[in-house]
Amino acid sequence: MDIDIIISLLFFAFFAGAIDAAVGGGGLIQIPALMNTFPHMGTATLFGTNKMASICGTASAAWSYLHRVKIVWKLLVVIGVAAFISSFAGAACVTLIPQAVLRPFVLFMLIVIAAYTFMKKQFGQVHFQQSMTRKTLILAAIGGLVIGFYDGIFGPGTGSFFIFYFIRYLKVDFLHASALSKIGNFMTNFAALSFFIPTGHVLFSLGLMMAVANVAGSLVGVKMALKYGSSFIRILFLILVSVLILRLSYQIFFVS
Repeated sequence: MDIDIIISLLFFAFFAGAIDAAVGGGGLIQIPALMNTFPHMGTATLFGTNKMASICGTASAAWSYLHRVKIVWKLLVVIGVAAFISSFAGAACVTLIPQAVLRPFVLFMLIVIAAYTFMKKQFGQVHFQQSMTRKTLILAAIGGLVIGFYDGIFGPGTGSFFIFYFIRYLKVDFLHASALSKIGNFMTNFAALSFFIPTGHVLFSLGLMMAVANVAGSLVGVKMALKYGSSFIRILFLILVSVLILRLSYQIFFVS
């Protein structure tokens, strides 16, 4: 592989790590970069290599958040376990549900999320201390299961779905939701790799090089999120969801 191609992929991995650490959605940058570089490579291998790179950045971001943002451990465990189980199931079912079926549904959900977040100016600006009731844990488990399965079988927008769900149903702000989403994302990536690695769908050398760049980017992303807070993350969140809406719309109406 030419050095200029490697440098290009490392640049995209760094940028993906920074965005993903703040609001999720690093796959929107990393996966297209891999697809453009390897247009004839199988989708599963591209996804597996992307997961190899992104899991390291996600782990770094999760570690940084957990040291600076107070999160209830019981909540993290419930989200993590639920996300792992369902993401593994989703990865195993990746060939069963055509992406052409999922894309319109995902597009609709993202439009609803963007409209709701834009109109509700205070959405995600206030954090309520969670009381670990059975209802809270059930809601956390449902979010982990549903979004985890989606990440395993398709993926785009997983971080945005996690953040929106945690704000809406667990009553946290954007900063705490980003921290919780990193735990969920780490477990979904780990679960997917548990399927992709044994089946030979990972380019290890490239994935590990991109992982280093992804970690460096994630450190920058977490620093920005902690420095500027929930209002800053809200703006990035709306921008990211808007980009995802445009990308999916293009794929549905002009490519498919």
